[in-house]
Amino acid sequence: MLNKFLKVDWVLLFSTILLLGIGLAVLYSISMASENNGSLSIFWRQIIFALIGICAMLFFALTNYQNLKFQSTTVYFATLFILAVVLIFGKNVRGTSGWIGIGSFHIQPVEIAKLSMIIFLSSFISQKKMELGETGRLVASIILCGIMILLVIKQPDFGSAMVLVGIWAGMTLVSGVSTKKIAIMVTATIVISIVGWFNLQPYQKDRVMSFVRPGSVDLKGAGYNVNQSMIAVGSGGAVGKGIGHGSQSQLNFLPEKHTDFIFASIAEELGLLGSLFVIGLYGIMFYRMRMIAMAAPDNFGFLVTIGIMLMFFVQVWENIGMNIGIMPVTGIPLPLLSYGGSSLIVVMASIGILSSINSRRETKLDSEEYSSY
Repeated sequence: MLNKFLKVDWVLLFSTILLLGIGLAVLYSISMASENNGSLSIFWRQIIFALIGICAMLFFALTNYQNLKFQSTTVYFATLFILAVVLIFGKNVRGTSGWIGIGSFHIQPVEIAKLSMIIFLSSFISQKKMELGETGRLVASIILCGIMILLVIKQPDFGSAMVLVGIWAGMTLVSGVSTKKIAIMVTATIVISIVGWFNLQPYQKDRVMSFVRPGSVDLKGAGYNVNQSMIAVGSGGAVGKGIGHGSQSQLNFLPEKHTDFIFASIAEELGLLGSLFVIGLYGIMFYRMRMIAMAAPDNFGFLVTIGIMLMFFVQVWENIGMNIGIMPVTGIPLPLLSYGGSSLIVVMASIGILSSINSRRETKLDSEEYSSY
């Protein structure tokens, strides 16, 4: 155990803790402005989620990640079952029936689905690479992952579906496909997007159209969120107004300031320098994830690392993009910063899996399996 502890990627871990700390500081500021009749504030709830997340991270860090390969099929079908159940019994929050209520807390299964797809697809590609061939593997992955994505679209949660498509496309590309197969992937992505469009709620379509045609947007209607977010980002200046002094977030002009638009809250209170610091921390995390992928002891570990990196990247790009008006509003959380237990716990568990892969980077494995890349 001491040997594994010494092989922890301390740069990745330190960046993770710093981002978590920044998120908690901003959430504390927000919760002070919207404290709610003695119930748990969003800050204290997030503290609880963070502690659970740290336990999940430690559990996966000390567990052999290769065990996930043998459980990948079970994880896949269990996830499909939960996604189907949530369509029937799920609690509707902001137009999406993607939540399961447990007392005063709510679980969002789609966050678990992101990590489940990474584990299943990594196992599928690494084991079926030689058995099915390139075409068979691609078609099978489209069908198997497409079922999960369509269940998410039916909630409807187009933002999370977009993350799942990004994970599938990126992991398939790094597994090695020809130009013709890339064309098939693009076609599949377009088909899924079209299906997704017709399953969106009217307000969700308005969000997309406000991005496509910003000049025709009603700033008091569909364009209100993005407009207030951009005002908050711009008003922060170089060094920000200080924690607890952001007028847009403290006076509730900024909607969803603790989830979708937490980056705007950060930009307003910590300014341009604080925003760049946050983006820089994400950049360091992506670099360390790349290093872990390159040193992974087997194909499965390599693909899992790439999948987690893609999950982070798509969410960071989309969330920050929608906060500054260059991406449509989709409701995707910002990893480690946005309020939400499901997202935070899954992200921390993912960091734990990366630690497990990194701690076994010198393990000798079957050369035949590794030579497939």
